[in-house]
Amino acid sequence: MMRTVTDTRRPRMTGNERRAQLVDVARTLFAEKGFEQTSVEEIAARANVSKPVVYEHFGGKEGIYAVVVDREIQALTGTLIAALETAGHPKSLLERTALALLDYIEDNEDGFRILVRDSPVAQATGTFSSLIGDVATQVEHLLGAQFRKRGQDPRTAPMYSQMLVGMVALTGQWWLDARSPRKDEVAAHLVNLAWNGLAGLERRPRLTTEE
Repeated sequence: MMRTVTDTRRPRMTGNERRAQLVDVARTLFAEKGFEQTSVEEIAARANVSKPVVYEHFGGKEGIYAVVVDREIQALTGTLIAALETAGHPKSLLERTALALLDYIEDNEDGFRILVRDSPVAQATGTFSSLIGDVATQVEHLLGAQFRKRGQDPRTAPMYSQMLVGMVALTGQWWLDARSPRKDEVAAHLVNLAWNGLAGLERRPRLTTEE
């Protein structure tokens, strides 16, 4: 009686599946080691493929890094813009922006670590500072409208938007590693400083969404 031999080999990945796998592997390595310390050899080894496969899909380390950065930029931009568009009162705008960034950091730690690192391929359209500049431009229009309503000079809105967004972004970078206190507490203290100023700090600030 003939025995049937079962083929236990895993099915071969499609081109899109392999590309997605390589991006995921590279994302993890870039977050762990940074761009300079990550090699094509390591990416290929962890994905269990040969180096030519990586070159075939991305042309090299710079190509796959650019894809990783672009995806993170799109994800974070979408999160922040959605928060800005749903904000009404200026204080709500501050709260939503701070929480949106901290939410992203909490859910996408690897991605955020990649964005805040400098690299030779993340230049004009791929740096964290350029992303924050884009968000600041969105905030600028909202602040300008509020300044006009309050009789303040709307020409100062660009400067104030850079201050506010920059403060939130740098605090987010610090919280990436500190992770204490909780993100809602961090957001409340950010809003406390931005809204009340040093002279009017509340002793125990709370977000309005908690009230």
